[in-house]
Amino acid sequence: MVLALLALAIVLFVRGRPRMDVVALMMVVALPFTGVITMPEALAGFADPNVILIAALFVLGEALVRTGITARMGDWMTRRAGASEARLIFFLMVSAAALSSIMSSTGVVAIFIPIVLRMARRMGLPAGRLMMPLAMAAMIAGMTTLVATAPNLVVHGELVRRGFDGFGFFAFAPFGVPILALAILYMFVARRFLGAAAEDAPPPRSSMREWVADYALEDREMRLMLAPGSPLVGKRLDQLDLRGSQGVNIVAIERQGARRRELRLPRAGTELAQGDVLLLDVLGDHADIERFAADHRLAELPLEHGYFTDQRQDIGMAQVMVPPTSMLVGRTLVQTTFRTKHDLAVVGMRHGTKPVSGAIAREPLRSGDTLLVLGTWKAIRRLGTERRDLILLDLPEEADEIAPEAERAPAALAVLALVVVLMVTGWVPNVQAALLGCLLMGLFRCIDIAGAYRAINWQTLVLIVGMLPFSLALTRTGGVDMAAAALTDAFGAGNPRLVLAAVFVVTTLLSLFISNTATAVLMAPVALAIADSLGASPYPFAMTVALAASAAYMTPVSSPINTLVVGPGNYRFMDFVRIGTPFWLITLAVVVAMVPVLLPF
Repeated sequence: MVLALLALAIVLFVRGRPRMDVVALMMVVALPFTGVITMPEALAGFADPNVILIAALFVLGEALVRTGITARMGDWMTRRAGASEARLIFFLMVSAAALSSIMSSTGVVAIFIPIVLRMARRMGLPAGRLMMPLAMAAMIAGMTTLVATAPNLVVHGELVRRGFDGFGFFAFAPFGVPILALAILYMFVARRFLGAAAEDAPPPRSSMREWVADYALEDREMRLMLAPGSPLVGKRLDQLDLRGSQGVNIVAIERQGARRRELRLPRAGTELAQGDVLLLDVLGDHADIERFAADHRLAELPLEHGYFTDQRQDIGMAQVMVPPTSMLVGRTLVQTTFRTKHDLAVVGMRHGTKPVSGAIAREPLRSGDTLLVLGTWKAIRRLGTERRDLILLDLPEEADEIAPEAERAPAALAVLALVVVLMVTGWVPNVQAALLGCLLMGLFRCIDIAGAYRAINWQTLVLIVGMLPFSLALTRTGGVDMAAAALTDAFGAGNPRLVLAAVFVVTTLLSLFISNTATAVLMAPVALAIADSLGASPYPFAMTVALAASAAYMTPVSSPINTLVVGPGNYRFMDFVRIGTPFWLITLAVVVAMVPVLLPF
């Protein structure tokens, strides 16, 4: 009966209907009817430490997003990759594997998902081209260090319990590193068969860079710093009237704060200080501004990117429309005191589809005009409440990347480092370390309660919880023992390499249906018993079980890591079968070839 339910679940997973989490709930309800497990046992997954750990890691990942750390990581990888998708996959897989070797692979994937989505949008790629490489790298990381995944510790513990020396911290690396290198090469080719399902996705929104080009803003940006002795030090902005006298908009003022440079809105009463950096939108002649700067000891600073896009965490853009009912119709921007009222500078204007050049501040507004405004994201979002005079038409794609708590990034990094240290050292259980991290993230205001609840992917958690009872049910009904006994009877006296291959295959197949930790618990004693019957060393068989437990690439439910990327990658069940099975065979060949060489029989 249990096997029949398991087969039914797999069939429904393959069909894709109903949703995977609904199928999992169906199994939670159905398994107690078999009499093998009770209803409390079927629901015990909700109290499983690994499920709580995954939920906590979602929260930690969201805190890293809100503080801008993930955006910086994505920027680094994107800069390294340039326009090359292959280089991006290389840096993504290496980075994910490196982190997963010292902390929870599931947590690393949860943290990397928003980074990957952001990079995919930037490069115009379907997210599915990157999500499966991410998942595979995180799984293979389990083959690199002793603490990378629970099955490694289970096998190590079984060796110690039987009186053998356990595995060292990096004993797995000679096998995992070559497999990771092969996986990267494999994904360079296999990525071409991914992402097709995302072709029907809506086109990406415009970016700030595209608007800069559309409104011809490329040559209008300047950054001027008040040098020592500048006559402007101590002057108020309304005394200078730079817009009227020099034809410039002061977009923002950079000023050194207690810990970092802060961006401030220009107000009429703002007094300028030595060291202030003025971010200017130049509407007139650059030569006039340069002469003004020289006369007033203003040092021109170099520009990194086009028109303030390097300041996108603080300065944003939006397109707004003037409706027919607006009180602005027929008046100029100067007459409407637009900057004072909205804390935004109008840097571009269109009458219908025709762009307006020159002094737009004195151009009468018409019904249906489109304005490109520039300012802080907070001021831009306030326009969303405006209905009578302005209609917020469009935000750029960068609006999704804004880190509202960017100034708290150092605190978030410190908390993340503490969590990693606690997990690596084992001073407290992993789930306790992660929950402590969540509380500290809240204490330092890197995330709020509402954001924490929104960050948790409940569909993923329900799917994992729904599949956990199968492990107990299969154990109680003897299904797992039956498979282990059959393996011993069939290969107990055979060729050692053939036996090693059989152990790898059976371990991986079990990992498809029950957790890889439970599989290691069941298969480690079987593997050591086979080694004893052959008179061989236990180490190659123990290592094979550990490596095989991290090689279940072939289905989206064979590992929480795969399950995490199903939604963001827009994958179907068969995508994992098509991509994962060939590389599983490659991994099998590497393990059977290398393990007996480095760990002789």
